[in-house]
Formats: sequence, structure tokens, C-alpha cells
Amino acid sequence: MYRYQAPEPTDRSVVVIVPFYNGSNWVERAIQSVLGQTTPPDEFIIVNDGSKPEERAALAKLAERYAFRILDKENGGQGSARNAGVKASKSTFICFLDQDDYYFPDHVRDLLDGLPDKDDARLGFVYGDLCHADEAGKIYHSNMLDQFGTHPKRGHILGLLRHDLFILPSASLIYRKAFEAVDGFDEQFMGYEDDDLFLRMFHAGYTNYFVKKAVTAWCQHSGSTSWSIKMSRSRFRYFKKLASTFPNDDFTGIHYFSDGIVPRFRKDFVEEAAHAVKQGSKDREELLAMLNEFCRMTTDDPFTNPTFKRKLRLMTFALNSLPLWVLVTIRKGTRIPFLRKFLV
Repeated sequence: MYRYQAPEPTDRSVVVIVPFYNGSNWVERAIQSVLGQTTPPDEFIIVNDGSKPEERAALAKLAERYAFRILDKENGGQGSARNAGVKASKSTFICFLDQDDYYFPDHVRDLLDGLPDKDDARLGFVYGDLCHADEAGKIYHSNMLDQFGTHPKRGHILGLLRHDLFILPSASLIYRKAFEAVDGFDEQFMGYEDDDLFLRMFHAGYTNYFVKKAVTAWCQHSGSTSWSIKMSRSRFRYFKKLASTFPNDDFTGIHYFSDGIVPRFRKDFVEEAAHAVKQGSKDREELLAMLNEFCRMTTDDPFTNPTFKRKLRLMTFALNSLPLWVLVTIRKGTRIPFLRKFLV
């Protein structure tokens, strides 16, 4: 059996950390992608985040065949598992990998090569492009970031608040000192913890660099967090955190909440609540409560567009109060150009 021993850190030492939660269907592919790197990591830790006993046993079987360390902890979510892995490691740079994703062979080398040639006292992270794949790992969208956002992240933070950052921990190389300086992942999130981390690093003045090459395959399936009510809850918590961190600034005249945060999340809250009402989902009341709070905070804000506030009030009232057949009729009415400007 392989006996794991962490090496002493060097200026370019790298740890790979994989959070594991009941992921035996996928994790071997992730393991093989780490151990198949052209530039091998110095440390490789899989954090068992309170998996079922049979899943933990499956991971132990893999540890007999592959060179990695298992770290066990109580279930606390992906951010918690990642933080635990960082605390248990020594390397100068940190790479994360989700259990159902996989690295391309040059992942570590390409990200290390993306480090600046000159010393950067405020170095934060290097990140690369990625490919979107299905559960089997088959690619159906290469170089995604060509079409989403601008890279690397520069300019005013208002621009970063308006959209998802499209920086994946699984496609990043993070400088340990910067990660620890911002206290790592916020463990209240089980979704949006990546955006939250990288936004806080930007806000704290840490720099970022972009490698214009896909380094990771991001694999989505029905069991992914991004498709669950957990993501909706986390999105709502993140919205509330951003709203409290970046209120409208009367002194500078920059309206972070009304011009950045509200436009970013309005479609998600309305569409998720509408879908839950239409489908009679068991999460209907919870999603409506999120929409109601979003509506209250938005309509109370004096700088949000009055027309948008009127439409949001109408939509929120309709989803809470009207029978389904009326909602369907309204939905059909939005396809008529004359009515659309009043309803959408």
C-alpha cells in the first residue's frame, strides 16, 4: 500500500485537493488525470467530506492503487472540504479539482507557466480556460471562456458584480498566501463559493493572470450542485452577502446594488420561482420566499429603475397569488409585442 508523505514546500510546489462526497462513480477519472500530469503535483490530497461508509471504503480501495492521501472530516460542504485540504498541506500553490471533473495532461504545467515573469508582491491566482463536458467526460463545448466574460479580470469591481466570473477552482492555481489572507472559502455556500472567493481576492487587491488554453474538463450531470435547490439557496445567500458588502455609494454615485447586483440575479430568482409554481415543485414555497425578499430589497432601493420595480412587483404578486391557468395566459401574452412591454 502507498504510504503518503508530504514534501517540504518549494517556490513552485503545488498541492492538488479533491473534495470527495459519495463520488465513487467519478473520482477515479479525476485521480488518473492528476497522476497523469506532465508536471506532477508535489502533494495530492482527497478530502472525504463525510461520505457513506461504503463510499469511504471505495475510496480506500483506490488509495491502495494510486498515490494520494485521504483526509477524513464531517460533512460540511465543498468549501469546507477545500479549506480542510489547504490546512493539511504545505505547498506554495493550490490547485483544486472537483470529484466529477478532470484535468487535461498539461494542467499544472500550463498554470505554472502562466505565473508572471517578474515578482508580483500581490500575486493572487492564475486561471485557465475550460471545456464543458457531460457525465461521461465527452466534450461538447471547448474553450468556454472565449464566449463568457473578459479575461483576466481587470477594471472596476462594478463590472465583476454584474456577471458570474467564470473562474473555476478546478481551472486555477492559487497562491497560498493570498488564499489564507482572505480566509479561504466562505463555508456558508454550497454553490457560488468560487465566485465569492475570487471576488474577495480581487477586492483585497490581489492580481490575477489568465492562460488562454483549456486546462480542465468541467463535467455536469443531474447530480451536480448547479442543478439543485442547494444552488438556489446558495445563490440567495450570495446575493444577500453582496448586497451588504457593496451597497449603493452616494458619495461616489456608484450604485453597486441597483446597477450591478440586481440585474445579475433578477432573471434567476424570477425564473426559478416561476418554474417551481408551474411544476408544483416541493420547493415552491422556499423559492417564492426568495423571490419575495429579492422583490422587497429591490423595490425599497431608491436607485433601481422604476419600470423594472413595477414589473417585478407585478410578477411577484402574480406568482404568489394567481391560479396557474391565469399565469399560463399571462405567459402567452408576453409573446405579443404590444403586451410584452407591459408584462416583461
